[in-house]
Amino acid sequence: MGGGGGKAEKARRSSARVRLWVARASTVLLWTCVVHLAAYREQWAPSVLTRWPGCPTQPHGVQLRSEAVATADGGQREAARSMALPPKRIYKNNGYLMVSCNGGLNQMRAAICDMVTIARYLNVTLIVPELDKASFWADPSDFQDIFDMDYFIASLRDEVRILRQLPPRLKRRVEMGFLRSMPPVSWSDISYYHHQILPLIRKYKVLHLNRTDARLANNGLPMEIQKLRCRVNYDALRFTPEIEMLGRRLVQALRRNGPFVVLHLRYEMDMLAFSGCTHGCSNKEAEELTKMRYAYPWWKEKVINSDAKRKDGLCPLTPEETALVLQALGIDRSYQIYIAAGEIYGGQRRMAALTSAYPNVVRKETLLPSDISLFQNHSSQMAALDYMVSLESDIFIPTYDGNMAKVVEGHRRYMGFKKTVLLDRKLIVGLVDQYRNGTLSWTDFSSAVKASHTSRMGEPSRRQAIPDKPKEEDYFYANPHECLHQPDDLSAL
Repeated sequence: MGGGGGKAEKARRSSARVRLWVARASTVLLWTCVVHLAAYREQWAPSVLTRWPGCPTQPHGVQLRSEAVATADGGQREAARSMALPPKRIYKNNGYLMVSCNGGLNQMRAAICDMVTIARYLNVTLIVPELDKASFWADPSDFQDIFDMDYFIASLRDEVRILRQLPPRLKRRVEMGFLRSMPPVSWSDISYYHHQILPLIRKYKVLHLNRTDARLANNGLPMEIQKLRCRVNYDALRFTPEIEMLGRRLVQALRRNGPFVVLHLRYEMDMLAFSGCTHGCSNKEAEELTKMRYAYPWWKEKVINSDAKRKDGLCPLTPEETALVLQALGIDRSYQIYIAAGEIYGGQRRMAALTSAYPNVVRKETLLPSDISLFQNHSSQMAALDYMVSLESDIFIPTYDGNMAKVVEGHRRYMGFKKTVLLDRKLIVGLVDQYRNGTLSWTDFSSAVKASHTSRMGEPSRRQAIPDKPKEEDYFYANPHECLHQPDDLSAL
């Protein structure tokens, strides 16, 4: 009996040790899971962990960026700027929205603003937008190479949850090919997204919008939607610290030499090939441009009458025409003319008239050549530098109303209606032709150009709305009047 009792006692002790080991192992396993879940909590929606007492709801490191500040001796120092993060918006997540932007920098910029706004009003989680790498410029830059992604995500957390990537389970599904992808209908109002897009997100959990340009209407939207578009554009979308630092250095270099005009001279090869505008080009150049137009199947218009298009004001002004316009407007010869554009087609031959009239023609490549070389093969990052300089210029003059011209125009309005000369190209080419054929004197030419542009300087105005013709109405990002400090009664302007 004593031997049996000893065996039983040993068994009980052994069983107790096993239970203790299992309890300890279970505790370790539980906390391992908690740590892993906490690591992924920003990718879960809704996240139970963020609601636990004692769990931090703000990411570590509230300080998001540093800025270079000019000192009295002309040098720079790093000044840390902290941001008090807004509280997270708590809402029932309806799913996840992935977007692929298309086009150049400013086309994508406007699209990002629209997609953030759409995600907010559908109560869905937005994945950081994918940027276009297949456009004409083939820029390999990702979102975080151009924009300050941490600031973008954190500054909007009271409106919409934005994640760098999908949660792991959904990401694996997408990688396996289970993804609904589609282009939304252009110029749609928010009701389209509520009635057509939201049900798809709820059904598939993840929806991919593969084209995002001009997909949200300009007009007829609630004020809070328009305000959010502005907030994203003018606050949340900041360039990376590296781009902003170099942009400020460019502006400082220009300021040391007095006033400067930014001339957005859209006379690059791709612009001319796309538009079919060959005025002033040789026959060989015109043929080269035509071949390029036919080489890109997504450029729908192939047969183009250049002369007719120019007379209708649908061509970018040539460098020669631009030189005459600047002189007619009374731009001082001593002013610096900063060229915000790519390589001018025809090179020095086409730029000769402009550089003769204005000897201080500069580019970012000539102001800071060694620094700019680091960005050389990244067209969107180069465009970001031009964007920064354009905002700070004494006068901004675009020779064509493309995306950059429009978005910069709107941003300068937001900054206090800084002078932006919006050229009437149809009128100008008619005046230029009269001046060149001798039927109009220089005095009359100059007076006509000045008189026709006195009310085209980016002053306060209402955005023109054209019901049922959204492509013809004024662009929201060129004149977001809902967000601007301006006279109450704009009808009198």
